[in-house]
Formats: sequence, C-alpha cells, structure tokens
Amino acid sequence: RFAFSRPVILGGVTDNSAFRALCTREKLLAAFGPFPVRLSTANTYSYRKVDVPFQEYVEHLLKPQDPARLGSDTLYFFGDNNFTEWGPLFQHYVPPPFRIPGTSPAYSFGIAGSGSGVPFHWHGPGFSEVIFGRKRWFLYPPDRTPHFHPNESTLAWLQHTYPTLPPAQRPLECTLRPGEVLYFPDRWWHATLNLDTSVFISTFLG
Repeated sequence: RFAFSRPVILGGVTDNSAFRALCTREKLLAAFGPFPVRLSTANTYSYRKVDVPFQEYVEHLLKPQDPARLGSDTLYFFGDNNFTEWGPLFQHYVPPPFRIPGTSPAYSFGIAGSGSGVPFHWHGPGFSEVIFGRKRWFLYPPDRTPHFHPNESTLAWLQHTYPTLPPAQRPLECTLRPGEVLYFPDRWWHATLNLDTSVFISTFLG
C-alpha cells in the first residue's frame, strides 16, 4: 500500500530498547570515543568530509544549530559509518520487518544537535528511526520540487521560506519520537530538523 506511493509512520513494529540502552552518551563515548568518525557538511549537492575523533565531535561540535550558519559550514554526523568499528553496535538494532523485492538494507547511524538537519534532497527508499530526541520531517513527492536554497540550513528554510508558502505548496510533515519509524518511498524529496539533540538510524533499501 505504501511501498511506492507515499510515506508512512510505523509504531510498535520492533522493540529497540536494548539498542537504545547502548546509545546513551556515556555508553557511546566509552565504546567509540577515540575512534574517528566522518562528518559531512549539511548541504544538498556537494559534501565536504571531515574526520574527527568521536569524542571531539560529541564534546565540541554537537551543539545547537546557528540559523545564520550555511550548510557548507555545518558538520553533521550521519552515515559514513565504519562498519568494522560500528558493526557490533548495529548487531543489536532490530530494523523494520518490511522489505522491497530486489533491495538489500544498509544502515546509517547519526547523532546531531538541536536545530540541525539536512536540507531537501532525495535518494532511494528507506526507513528512519529516532532513538533519542525528536526529528521533524518535511516531504514532497518526486514530481514536486521544493523551493529551497541548497546551502541554506533546514532551520533557516523553516524561518524564512516556510512561512511564505501557500497551503497548497506546503510539504507533508511529521515529527518522529523515540521508537517511531518513518518509511519514505524512492525519490521523495525530504528535509529534516532535529528538535532536540538526537540519535537516529536509517535503513536504506538499495
């Protein structure tokens, strides 16, 4: 019903309490503090990559988004996980029990500060689950390209562009809370905004 047509929020389909217990600040720092993580800039079409120790990211870069800061100057930990190092953690994650024939799942784990997020972009289908915090989503179908600046943060877009949109031009919206999963179909435009310091994991169906 939803696989190829529209996004849907799933609740209660998995129990990730064990995974959540391993994703507290203290547990993650103890397990991964000295390991490098690859950060990406939070813009749409070009991504600069920066490697820093995980502990440095948590203690110095994991902070609220400055609305005036451009996406190219905002570093974001999402994906680019080293599966040799992070694989033991992912073994405890229970993904949604749904698949699309001909695809295989790949995990992307992230942690980000309040007000951060990625501006509008699209890719293949997948699921996104919030482990801690709340994440607001804005979505458009493939045939409706949103109006946005690719180097503007989602927070700046929400403050400046969103209020000017007529009701018919506004996106689908939702806010995910811990334990909730959003499924998004192939090529749907989406932007995200972390309302709190958030821990999240996506399962991309490639």
